Amino acid sequence: MNTRRRLIRTQLVSLVLAAGLMGCSGSATEEPVEVAAPEPVQPAIQTGTAVLNPNQAGQEELLALPHLDEPLVAAILEQRPFLAMTDLAALLGESLDQDQQAELYQALFVPMNLNATAEDDFQLVPGVGSRLAHEFEEYRPYQGIEQFRREIGKYVDDEEVARLEQFVFVPVNLNSASDQEILEIPGVGEKLLHEFKEYRPYESIEQFRREIGKYVDDKEISRLERYVTL
Repeated sequence: MNTRRRLIRTQLVSLVLAAGLMGCSGSATEEPVEVAAPEPVQPAIQTGTAVLNPNQAGQEELLALPHLDEPLVAAILEQRPFLAMTDLAALLGESLDQDQQAELYQALFVPMNLNATAEDDFQLVPGVGSRLAHEFEEYRPYQGIEQFRREIGKYVDDEEVARLEQFVFVPVNLNSASDQEILEIPGVGEKLLHEFKEYRPYESIEQFRREIGKYVDDKEISRLERYVTL
């Protein structure tokens, strides 16, 4: 009889322990907590904003831009023409921090030669990181701006291609460029267009310097020379 009671008692204890373990197991189970993915950081790029060329912009236009005061504008006017964006960046870096420069470059920029600019320097273009800078370099040599639109259009939409196009150029062939291509060179109007065409065919860049140097000074020749090739 005692043996039977001990057996029943043992079974009851086992049932109580089992129930307790199940209760503990259920209380330890937690619902998974969903963590929202962080919002992607978008660069503060001003779309639709015309980009001024520091070699052509007037004093009042420059003073209207962010972070440019009278002494800095005076320095820009004195030191231009800037033959590379890195030259302008060096000047601005003496007075402005990186964030200020990045904001200013959205509105003031020396166009970069797609066929000659160093890949790393392309990252000065607002919104261009290392990956897109590599793609800029990947498709060299560019035969015209249409090629840039087509190739870079594989990575960004049409609006972004149009924005990026303001920061770059493809040199035009002195002997075969159309009137429209020549007129797209900053600072070239109808009169200078006529002179560009008057001396065709050009045998060398030295000839271009000599002939067009009859109409503009040496600094302007150096600036114009960036936009042409043979």
